[in-house]
Amino acid sequence: MYGGPLRIIEMSGSAAVLGTTHGSRLAEPIRAYLADRLELSGDPYWSGRTAGASTILSLASRTLDHHEAFDSALYAEMSAMASAAGITDAEAVVVGGFTDLIDVVRAEGGPAIEEDDCTAVIDADRGILAQTWDMHASAGEFVTLLKIAPDHGPRAMVQTTAGCLGQIGLNEAGVAVGINNLTSIGKPGVTWPFVVRRVLSQTSLDDAVKVVLDADLAGGHNFLLMGPDGAGCNIEAMPGSRHVTRVDTGVFVHSNHCLDPRTALEEGSRNPGNVESSERRLNNGLTLGTNLDLFFSDPDINRRAETRHDVATCGAVSMSPAKRSMDAVWGLPGDLPWEHFDFG
Repeated sequence: MYGGPLRIIEMSGSAAVLGTTHGSRLAEPIRAYLADRLELSGDPYWSGRTAGASTILSLASRTLDHHEAFDSALYAEMSAMASAAGITDAEAVVVGGFTDLIDVVRAEGGPAIEEDDCTAVIDADRGILAQTWDMHASAGEFVTLLKIAPDHGPRAMVQTTAGCLGQIGLNEAGVAVGINNLTSIGKPGVTWPFVVRRVLSQTSLDDAVKVVLDADLAGGHNFLLMGPDGAGCNIEAMPGSRHVTRVDTGVFVHSNHCLDPRTALEEGSRNPGNVESSERRLNNGLTLGTNLDLFFSDPDINRRAETRHDVATCGAVSMSPAKRSMDAVWGLPGDLPWEHFDFG
């Protein structure tokens, strides 16, 4: 269905040039991904309501000012990407910020939740941040690695999908970021790929944490951060609240439910099967987190799909900020080999 040697896009220059490179190199996949995600955004299975494309795009348009206010350079990059790919800025939000956008869709139509994706581990003792990237299996067709050299700020390696500014990454200053989806009742605000990319413009863990804490979020996400000395931080970030856990030693694991009772108050109602899956993956990860071979071979964590819109592991990443290196795989770990990347 998907997977193989990672598709790598090298980008350098101003924000507009970065976006134009992204959009022109991946124009056809971006448009295909948009069509798939527009359909899913209005599917009750994902967003709790039936909604047409015009409704989805109207809600996406309400987030645009929030994105530009959060980071005008990233907004310029997204806009240039959209133009080069032949889509609108609002459509670019659908492509990149899908899981936050459906939180906004849900807020307009009722809290029925089906999201259930990604398992991540911070191993502070070994200085490793690793995770699966789980999503509707059709998204696996669009996995891409961006090598970004901006005019200003550190270079970065970013695992993402066509048309999304960033999902998981590491910069040359030794700042790494990963994510888990959380369910929430959303609002117009900033979607998570903008937060990921702004984190990757920072040069210290403390500055990266501040980016997440200060963001006016559209939907719920869990952000896992690590600095160049191996210290980590987990942030459950909901539209109305944040909870920070420092991870200076040992292993910390997160899946798709809030661990803090305050952020949990913002969670939408969830399918019992998905609740069970998230709790099982968390427990398995706590047992296996010190051995990534076992972690990534666990069948609950490394997930297979039967249909294109089942949740599945579309890729995985393991990052060592101290070494400024990333190992990544497009597809299921074990089925396909890991590839090694660094800033050398």
